[in-house]
Amino acid sequence: MPRLTHFKLCPSSRSIRLLLGEMDVAVTLAEELPWEWRPALLSLNPSGALPVLELDDGLTVAGAYAISEYLGELVRRSPPDDRACDPFPGSDEDRAEVRRLVDWFHAKLAAEVSRDLLREKLESRLRPELARQQPDVQLLRSLRANLRYHLSYVSYLADQRKWLAGDELSFADMAAAGHLSCLDYLDEVPWDTYPSARNWYVRLKSRPSFRPLLEDRVAGIAPPLHYDNLDF
Repeated sequence: MPRLTHFKLCPSSRSIRLLLGEMDVAVTLAEELPWEWRPALLSLNPSGALPVLELDDGLTVAGAYAISEYLGELVRRSPPDDRACDPFPGSDEDRAEVRRLVDWFHAKLAAEVSRDLLREKLESRLRPELARQQPDVQLLRSLRANLRYHLSYVSYLADQRKWLAGDELSFADMAAAGHLSCLDYLDEVPWDTYPSARNWYVRLKSRPSFRPLLEDRVAGIAPPLHYDNLDF
């Protein structure tokens, strides 16, 4: 069985777990603390980034971009009747839009919100060397303002389209959900202010592929009550 090395509250890892669930690909999960930089992880991916997918034939594919593209190629090579969820569906133009939005969430949203917010509210409680640091209140204020900007954009996309990139579910939705589900675990998403974004998230959250994410728990850090509620 393929093995996915991941971290429970890694947005990129979550996006790939959603994709594997949509494609009905069973994997063994191996959890890794990304800040430990263990030699075993570096041997799989010299950058130390998660996730990493090890396939039964010995191939190792590292990173959400590479994994999603690799799986997308497998889907497109399959006979039409056997095809699973395509992470990059539609025409060339449609696929370009999916990739643009994947980059928006996995690069822009990560840089402007997720990376630092997870560090301030999650890693600071799990990493001994950060445990005594006080939260940076000014940074948190800026990150929350940035998050509202991104939620406005998700709302705009959700109002204009059936899914974020178009008429079909795509890896763009999974990339966005990877980040927002991690932030939701930390009770940082003001869903009530962005009903269109919330309605899109509820639709995705209700899919079977999402259920394993809702069961995730990090020791010592409990999610809010609404986290695993499908109708919140």
